[in-house]
Amino acid sequence: MAAIIESGWLYLITHFSDFQLASLGSFFLHESVFFLSGLPFIYLERAGLLSKYKIQTKNNSLAAQEKCITRLLLYHIGVNLPLMIASYPFFRFMGMKSSLPFPSWKVVLSQIIFYFILEDFVFYWGHRILHTKWLYKHVHSVHHEYATPFGLTSEYAHPAEILFLGFATIIGPAITGPHLITLWLWMTLRVLETVEAHCGYHFPWSLSNFLPLYGGADFHDYHHRLLYTKSGNYSSTFVYMDWIFGTDKGYRKLKALKRDGVEEESKQT
Repeated sequence: MAAIIESGWLYLITHFSDFQLASLGSFFLHESVFFLSGLPFIYLERAGLLSKYKIQTKNNSLAAQEKCITRLLLYHIGVNLPLMIASYPFFRFMGMKSSLPFPSWKVVLSQIIFYFILEDFVFYWGHRILHTKWLYKHVHSVHHEYATPFGLTSEYAHPAEILFLGFATIIGPAITGPHLITLWLWMTLRVLETVEAHCGYHFPWSLSNFLPLYGGADFHDYHHRLLYTKSGNYSSTFVYMDWIFGTDKGYRKLKALKRDGVEEESKQT
């Protein structure tokens, strides 16, 4: 498998420049992962499949889903792509490279873990700031147009928010100047995580059922269906920041009430 990946990578670095791979390649990878992972949830909602795992009973209208996709394409081409192109010189300056050999798995793993930790910290505080009155009204309310989120709404946001919270995602790689394949792996994991957090479904196989401190769809769905002043649950991937600062108390209380209710029903039966 490693030989196949290296052979494919050799083809890429032979036929495309570092700039093309780091900017255009990153953009095409992002779009592919994002839409391929997010579109199935639109189909599930429209077809009513796996509805027993849907967190909210309400469905989005066809017009709302189409509006989301149209705006996303506009924002991705008008904001994300220029940002990826403009940031290339800085990443290059910080040491990012695409040449072989690949970094060791230990280096890749340590960098990815660092990125998750740093992103969680920066995103949490940035998200809390966006829930202040003025910024919510003029910026963050765009993202909250969808009180019943689905996978693609994860990146549906005001352009200013895309830049503001996007900083949390790129600051780790910007500091470390990783190999391009590490950056692509980080981008893929981050996209899959945020799509899953907004998917609107909590499955038996959801990561939050197995991975400690992982938020997931149930955690973030609570954030979307409450008023901005009372929502809490500001974390990105892992929930320790909400736990430390007590901004998940409402969610934990609700979970406890549901758990107690299930236990009471089981006793009666």
